Amino acid sequence: MRKLELSFDEALEVCKAMGNKHRMSILRLLSERPHNVNELSKKLGLPFSTTAVNVQKLEDANLITTELIPGRGTQKINKSSFDQIIVDIGPHENSRNDQIVTYDMPIGGYSDCTIEPSCGIVSEHDYIGVQDDPSSFFELDRNKAQLAFFRMGSLEYRFPNSNANGKNIEQLEFSAEICSEAPLHKLNWPSDITVWVNEVEIGTWTSPSDFGGERGFLTPDWWLTNHTQYGLLKNWKINKEGFFIEGVKQEGTKTIKDLTIEKKPYISFKIGIKEDAVNKGGLNLFGHKFGNHEQGIIMKLQYKNENKL
Repeated sequence: MRKLELSFDEALEVCKAMGNKHRMSILRLLSERPHNVNELSKKLGLPFSTTAVNVQKLEDANLITTELIPGRGTQKINKSSFDQIIVDIGPHENSRNDQIVTYDMPIGGYSDCTIEPSCGIVSEHDYIGVQDDPSSFFELDRNKAQLAFFRMGSLEYRFPNSNANGKNIEQLEFSAEICSEAPLHKLNWPSDITVWVNEVEIGTWTSPSDFGGERGFLTPDWWLTNHTQYGLLKNWKINKEGFFIEGVKQEGTKTIKDLTIEKKPYISFKIGIKEDAVNKGGLNLFGHKFGNHEQGIIMKLQYKNENKL
């Protein structure tokens, strides 16, 4: 039996995701076998859009996973990730000193960029600036961006450093919806996407595709379906044990101490394509109103208060 054990604080977000009878019904159906959104919609007697939103909420809480069916432009919903959820509500001596701060950075909130065409930056309603012109990434309206794409280069984001005021950071976690960038879209289009934190290379993940042909749950109607539609939600974590991508420890011995977080007033997160990448397949980065996940770039900062109560 697959168990998910949660602390009291961790259980809050999961309970929000499960606090809906339709989502509970989806979990029950997925515990039996994989379903796609159309199948779930028919079995629940709900509109496709309503079902898709509820599926997304469950995926955002890591209660279910999705993947692409090879050779087809449709999505498959995997069975639920866990059979049992355990919430620890008992008192713990150190629980009052454990804190998590979450930031959700808009994808247009980058502090620096190096962009090579083909490229573009898109709001909920239209292109920002001119397609394939890197200068568009410096437009004042870039804060409205919901989709950013480029074949080569990088975007750097700077989050507030909450290490001040007696806080000892123990773990950083980042997540973003990303995929490769091909002309229009292309399912067989690998791209080596690298992430750096405080200029330290965390690791490289190879995106298999530039996903299109089927509209993303949040992608606006004016955006043609033969263009990129959605990405995959990826997770990067750094702690005293090392660096992890999707829970898989990366090679090397560097830990969170190598980030020298205490020396800067911000925490830098950079994502892009290295010049020596084997698969130079570009990057699509999705915001709150594009793709399948209602988020920008999320940073979760876990720390212990040095001043005990």
